[in-house]
Amino acid sequence: MPEAFIIMQIGNPDLEKMCEQAIVPALKACGLEPVRIDKHNKGGLLKSEIIKRIQDSEVIVADLTNERPNCYLEVGYAMGIDKFRNLILTARQDHNQDNPDHQPCGPKIHFDLSGYDVLFWEGSALDAFRIDLEKRIRRRQAIIEAPHTGAGKWDENWFSRHEKAAREGLAQAGRTGYMEIRLSARNSAIEKKQSELMQIALESEIHTYGWPLALVMLNTEYKPRPVADGILAEVVGKTIGSYDYWTLRRNGDFYTLTSLPEEDESQGSVINPKIRVWRVTEALLYCGRLYSRLGSASTDVIALRITHGGLKGRSIASWIGDRKSLEDRVQWEETLQLTQIESQLVELVKSATAPLFTIFDFFELAGETYDRLVNGFVQGNLA
Repeated sequence: MPEAFIIMQIGNPDLEKMCEQAIVPALKACGLEPVRIDKHNKGGLLKSEIIKRIQDSEVIVADLTNERPNCYLEVGYAMGIDKFRNLILTARQDHNQDNPDHQPCGPKIHFDLSGYDVLFWEGSALDAFRIDLEKRIRRRQAIIEAPHTGAGKWDENWFSRHEKAAREGLAQAGRTGYMEIRLSARNSAIEKKQSELMQIALESEIHTYGWPLALVMLNTEYKPRPVADGILAEVVGKTIGSYDYWTLRRNGDFYTLTSLPEEDESQGSVINPKIRVWRVTEALLYCGRLYSRLGSASTDVIALRITHGGLKGRSIASWIGDRKSLEDRVQWEETLQLTQIESQLVELVKSATAPLFTIFDFFELAGETYDRLVNGFVQGNLA
């Protein structure tokens, strides 16, 4: 069931009653699962949980009663990531400055939101408020694209075509293990020429560990080539059998598949946690650098998917036993603002790599190890 996120003051008895008797039943009647951060926190950092709920929810109901700063902050964030269409504002009737019950020095809708359509309620008429709110939710559902459907996140035809070509190339290079990355800007107006994409790709490389992701090899047989909708490169390491495939589309869509460098370093069928953390850190930093050069704002939203494949039967480099994987493929997907890459880098890397490590007999890295490896990569210190 798609989720609806409720923003409101926590712990106020009158608001708790209003929420339980009006907001919750109205959302459920519209086929939505009501979520409140105080009741449905999954145990992560509170700020990150709120951000993710706002990003993922189909509808956001924000009650502005009692002028709570955190409520206004969360509403501002929702607007900043272009989810105003998903947002429904409510408040108690005495906050309406045009209402006779409003007190000149009493609580009100602040100036920044006073011009928006706010649905006001009275404690003595919650049934009427519930009915009006349900109507508003249904109208909103009729005009918004529901995020839970995945519509518009990926151009599956485009990505699937390149996945097929890349995996065939990987097999021809004699490799089975790989890391695969998808990037796509949501609601993007990016439109670049192939020549511009070439320069942007070159400037986006991160030279910290081994061959960078989306390696641009100019003046060689492996240099990126212009195609109808962007540029494409396929790099085969003839001496060591490594393989890299990447393509950047004129609208900013990006795809790459790269073989595992652990194999290049004579580690055979072993997954190295340190290298995986470095590579995922690089992928996130590359995402930020790429879209910055493509002209995206820091508040723009990017869909990101990282897949590790060819894992079955491999071991993880560990000092405790022989930890082998029974799974062949692990996938992590996130939708985030570019600004989150900088502010939540360590947490994002952990979120992306922990599911991968888990399939190797519950292997885990300590939090301080993530801090050291991620920050070391950023600083160029891979000791």
